[in-house]
Amino acid sequence: MFLDRFRAGRAEKRVARRLYDAAVAQGRQPALYARMGAPDTPEGRFEILTLHVILLIDRLGRDNPDAARLRQALFDVYLSDLDGALREMSVGDLAVGKRMKRLGQAFYGRARAYDAAFKALPDLAKLEGLAGRTVLDGQAGVDPTPLAAYVARTRESLAAGETAALLAGGVTWPAAAEAAG
Repeated sequence: MFLDRFRAGRAEKRVARRLYDAAVAQGRQPALYARMGAPDTPEGRFEILTLHVILLIDRLGRDNPDAARLRQALFDVYLSDLDGALREMSVGDLAVGKRMKRLGQAFYGRARAYDAAFKALPDLAKLEGLAGRTVLDGQAGVDPTPLAAYVARTRESLAAGETAALLAGGVTWPAAAEAAG
């Protein structure tokens, strides 16, 4: 029994890593930065990555109870990667814990805010406001509408995907340039 749980846990970690890697790859789409105005900075990349992880967690949250462990494994991979990134950026060991706490709080705050914005769909107003404050960091002159449209369409695309494929680590993202409209 213990061995079965151990094997299941390892399999979930592998699947979570594949989903996370897919979120990272999607977050590197040039259109997110050049066309939609996300700042190409460490903070901007954090926001884009966090957004895509939240989209996956949101999608997994709408399905069967087996997805709960995968959601947690995905979150664990996300945190582990952020920890590693901080260490690569030469953040001292003593400061990593404090930064990770702030990043975790930022994630949970954004997850709650995105959940509220998702519940307001198809009205994009909340999503536009949230994208403008977080991803776009309140940049003057940058319209949050294309990014909000991208998020809404990406969420729809993920919802239309096969649950079994997602639970196996397969995710198909829409092209960022096309999903923005």
